[in-house]
Amino acid sequence: MSDDNKKKEIDDLSGVETTGHEWDGLKELNNPLPRWWVWIFIITIVWSAWYFVIYPSWPVPGGATEGASGYTQFKELAHNQAEITARQEAYLARFEGADFETILKTPDLYAFAVAGGKSAFKDNCATCHGAGGQGAKGFPNLNDDDWLWGGSLEDIHQTIQYGIRADNWDTRDSQMPAFGADELLERSEIDAVVDYVLTLSGGKQTSSHAQGMQIFAEQCAACHGEDGRGMRELGAPNLTDKIWLYGGDRETVYETVFNARAGLMPAWNERLDENTIKQLTIYLHELGGGE
Repeated sequence: MSDDNKKKEIDDLSGVETTGHEWDGLKELNNPLPRWWVWIFIITIVWSAWYFVIYPSWPVPGGATEGASGYTQFKELAHNQAEITARQEAYLARFEGADFETILKTPDLYAFAVAGGKSAFKDNCATCHGAGGQGAKGFPNLNDDDWLWGGSLEDIHQTIQYGIRADNWDTRDSQMPAFGADELLERSEIDAVVDYVLTLSGGKQTSSHAQGMQIFAEQCAACHGEDGRGMRELGAPNLTDKIWLYGGDRETVYETVFNARAGLMPAWNERLDENTIKQLTIYLHELGGGE
């Protein structure tokens, strides 16, 4: 037997040669790596060398090597944007000259408008109105048919263009008095009218019902209507349903009457082009059922 064989130590249980390393009585076996693993390792080394040559990878002063393919993410982005622009141009010429009725009756233009409007909504409107248009406190739910300023295509288009209480002459605007902060009503009178308003949407009558009704007729009916159903031309909400922009509990309604509300929406006519505004209009109109 040679000296090499004499030096080899074979594990009694596995029959595998050990490396000679031992920790706390545990001996390390000299098992070779699986052949398939070795081949994969070699392939990854070859692939990485090929990748370094083909694609930009090695850092150099001022950037990185360009690679034999000349690929960059900027070029890929430009290529993808060019494809999108080319697809849009196939529809834009027809879309620009079409009115809302024509777009709704033309399936491919309608699909183009909804897709574009959905994308524009996520980029510009979802922050306030939610990704699905469900709204939040102070931001209207756009999925229902409860429109403060009207839900026709023309109404929605004007609202998007000029906003609500925005900085332009064509913006939609209304002003609810702060009946408490401006001392227009006593606290007891505000309590009475709040209780009356709550009865319009199914709340229970209180002893001050008659007083609240009279105050409502004198102070509120001019905008909200004698029956409390609101007036869209003034942006005054319907008080007879259970849809509340800021909340319908007594404390919140009292706060609304006492300090008033004056939500803002930006005008988009200087931020978005007319085609995008038309697409948003159709998307929102269909999202909420429209009129």
